[in-house]
Amino acid sequence: MRYVLAVPMVPMKAFFDILEQLYKKVLLGATLENESHDYIFYLNPASLDLDCSTTTSSECSNHHDVQGRHQPSSANLASISVVPVRLKKHSPICSAREIMLLQLTVIKVMITRILSAETDSHAKEKYRDVIKILLKSSDIDSKLTCLFQNSDKLLCHMAAKCLALLLYFQLREKITLSNSWVAFCQKNLSEYPENEKVVYCLWTLTVIIKEIFKDTCSQKTEILKQFLTPFDTIFQVFYNSLFSLHFKSCQDTSKIINSMICSLELLELLIASRIHLKLHFTCQRILFLKPSCVLDVITWPVEAFVKRKFIIFIKKCLLWKVGEDLCWGSGPALMPPDQHLDVDMLALADAVLQAVDLGLLKTLSVRGKPPCFGGDEVQPTCECVHGPDHVILRAASLLIIKSLEIKFQSCASANEIKVDLQSFMSELLTFLKPHLQPSLQSHNPCEWISRVFIEQDDDMLEAAKASLGIYLKLTRPCKATEGLTQEKEMWNHHTHKYGYNPHCIFLFLLKNIGFDSSVLLDFLISSETCFLEYFVRYLKLLQKDGASFFTICKYFDVTELKDSINICGCSSSLVQDRSSNQTELSLWAALGSHRNAHASVPWASDASGPLNQPVMSKETHVTLQAVAGLSPPQASQSLVDYDSSDDSEVEVTDQHSTNSKQTSLQQEAKKKFQDTVRTGTDEKELSMEPQSRPLAPEQSNINIPFSVDCDISKVGISYRTLKCFQELQGAIYRLQKKNLFPYNATALLKLLKHTESIYNESMNSL
Repeated sequence: MRYVLAVPMVPMKAFFDILEQLYKKVLLGATLENESHDYIFYLNPASLDLDCSTTTSSECSNHHDVQGRHQPSSANLASISVVPVRLKKHSPICSAREIMLLQLTVIKVMITRILSAETDSHAKEKYRDVIKILLKSSDIDSKLTCLFQNSDKLLCHMAAKCLALLLYFQLREKITLSNSWVAFCQKNLSEYPENEKVVYCLWTLTVIIKEIFKDTCSQKTEILKQFLTPFDTIFQVFYNSLFSLHFKSCQDTSKIINSMICSLELLELLIASRIHLKLHFTCQRILFLKPSCVLDVITWPVEAFVKRKFIIFIKKCLLWKVGEDLCWGSGPALMPPDQHLDVDMLALADAVLQAVDLGLLKTLSVRGKPPCFGGDEVQPTCECVHGPDHVILRAASLLIIKSLEIKFQSCASANEIKVDLQSFMSELLTFLKPHLQPSLQSHNPCEWISRVFIEQDDDMLEAAKASLGIYLKLTRPCKATEGLTQEKEMWNHHTHKYGYNPHCIFLFLLKNIGFDSSVLLDFLISSETCFLEYFVRYLKLLQKDGASFFTICKYFDVTELKDSINICGCSSSLVQDRSSNQTELSLWAALGSHRNAHASVPWASDASGPLNQPVMSKETHVTLQAVAGLSPPQASQSLVDYDSSDDSEVEVTDQHSTNSKQTSLQQEAKKKFQDTVRTGTDEKELSMEPQSRPLAPEQSNINIPFSVDCDISKVGISYRTLKCFQELQGAIYRLQKKNLFPYNATALLKLLKHTESIYNESMNSL
């Protein structure tokens, strides 16, 4: 039954109840029965009794009741039937603030329902009509911007979010944006820092661009172009004003920090829209045109979290990964890079290296209070463990290594590359050493990538890929002078000294994952890292530079054996110096020592010192098992069972024979170790039962290249590496055979297969 409200005034309590019923109905996505005009009276934000201390009376008039507005002509919205929902009921406080918040919430939910694909088409059309009438019949933009001056932060936030959704609705429906709102934003952005309402303008612009990214429509580029056109020049003015401030002379630094954080988020979205949508506005390139403005903030005396945000932002720009979190699922496809990409990336990389040269690393707050979730203080009952900020360490390291790679791609002089690499890598390693325990001084400098990025796989692989790119660029001129052994050794010495030798970096990566092929398979399948690109480039390098790989493997074996003996607390007083020297010589003979390689591996001298004759114990034998690749059962378990396919039953059938071959192999290896480092200890202490993960099954058509008649070099790190490659090759083959691999891995399988011939050639040359 419909009737006209006879009273000229609607009490707040009744108004709130009707609005609450409308909210519940829209929340469920139900169709509205009444005429669209009937709902405008309750959705039009009222000029209620709100705190607008800095707003004139003409902008925000104060009333205690909802009156003086057009009331519904033929509807009693109180009689709307609402489907019951399970919400905890609160007794509403019928104040102007509560009504305003509920109005904004209903508008926000209604627009969200319009944009949702799950909303019924009839209900969606009704909601669309209501919002269009609301935009036409009321100056809602001005009323919401008026709320930006309110002292109630929640009300300001809701007003900004509601305004952003209304503006995006206009863009999507091809309705011309309100001139008053465009003028409002242009005025506030151009008058910064005098105008304090700029934060809400930035926040509104950010929400609109996020909504454009999240939408599934096919007209994103056109929508964003329409939106950015009025703000392209103004945002450049604001950018220059914001980052040219003298931070130390500012009285209220919190407002500046707030503005910088908001502008940083908007800047990231603008760059992301350049990557994922085919648009080329100047405001999307402003960071690359003036990168020093953003880099200078890191040197300001601001809180650590501000520096952390800016460093991570620049890192994402160098990796071209801005906006990744906005483009998952049905997000936009990656567009081809624009014509200015190479120039812009080089400008940013040069600016980063120049800032590092001026002392950027010295301004970073690496030590201090650890970051705490939900606050900055640790409970008194909890132990506070102080340590370096690994987020800063990772970001700063990746900034330098990636900037060097980008710069060297356009550099033709090998000597210039060498000078810059030596300078910046020395500074980086010096910066990292105090924060890495044990220090890098007693280890291979190439270990820095594995140590710094141990908790962040994607960054570690990006750093490894960048260092590989630098190595390939640096050693390319050496191909023309392959006959000059001294020149080649000098380059190899340089790669080890400054921590970018690709073989060392890859071997440290394999050691960190325990030579588990299933982890490599995870990396290859996942789209979250650049491992596929890095792995293919490394395997191609391995084909051409296998000799260096096996030389480095031998020094890894010696270093591991020496470290294992030292860990056991062996004392040199138990034996004579002569027997100690004999042990050292026998170890070097067993490992196939290459004297000429000392010049190529400068850290090998640490491993070639006198090896103290140990007294073998059970603990020592377990350590030697780890060195020889004879891992205990729990270490051999795969992280993911990729063998749960139709071939599993056949594989289990052949497991016994495969285990027999592997056991024989390990017994030979163990006997060789015992003969080499024998001390007269009771043989019972060395008789632990060897167990290991079986090799890849025979039906995978992958031939086992390893002979049972092996020596120590065949159970060292080179053997474990090639065994890992073989297992990975078998797993990929089985998955691809069943069409379960996400892409065509034929080329990758060929590269992995070729590693077998490299290994066999190396063994035959011994």
